[in-house]
Amino acid sequence: MFGLIVLATVFRRFDLARRDRINCWWSRWLLRWCGVRVYVSGHPPVEGAALLIANHVSWLDIYALSSVRCTIFVGKRELRDWPVLGWLIAGVGTVFIERGNRRALHHVAQAMGERFARGQLIGLFPEGTTSDGLDVLPFHAGLFEPARRAGVPVLPVALRYLHHGTRSTLPSYVGEETLMGNAWRVLGSTGVAVQVVYLPPAAAENGDEDHRHAMAARVREAIRAEVRQAD
Repeated sequence: MFGLIVLATVFRRFDLARRDRINCWWSRWLLRWCGVRVYVSGHPPVEGAALLIANHVSWLDIYALSSVRCTIFVGKRELRDWPVLGWLIAGVGTVFIERGNRRALHHVAQAMGERFARGQLIGLFPEGTTSDGLDVLPFHAGLFEPARRAGVPVLPVALRYLHHGTRSTLPSYVGEETLMGNAWRVLGSTGVAVQVVYLPPAAAENGDEDHRHAMAARVREAIRAEVRQAD
């Protein structure tokens, strides 16, 4: 309710830098309220535009990443219809994409370019859906191209969820489960944590005939190697 009040009243009156700070603070507070601890390793980007690529496990992913640095996400249109969380996600600037609409890619790429030009960090879950968090699904490569055009780095990030110190699928939001059902399970548990592992930036290699697909394949393998590591 506090988040809704802030968005409805003062959030849009602030400049971009202050909105980003509020978003980051809010994400940290929300995770703390949910009883979820965040462990960060690697070298998170502290400033400047970049495309952040992560595996997708839970609605918690968005807040875990934004708790480190405010991240503007590209998300499926269905997220906008989530109760409460959908309004919050939209209010902080999420770029929504309609799945199966190839013409929509052009508008999303344009929106990403505008945000890169403002020095913002954009987050993308190229699996296109959530997994149980123990492996990484195939990537869709279409939205890697705006980063190349803007000349911004592509940063792989691996998300690994724990429950009382052990790898767990408890927070995963998959199958036919409802958002409220998943949130109820997370909120009713203790000892939930997420490891946010920032990996070295991915770079295009000489000889890449298709930048998007070659880059997506390398980024996926880097994330997958980290996600599949034993505890």
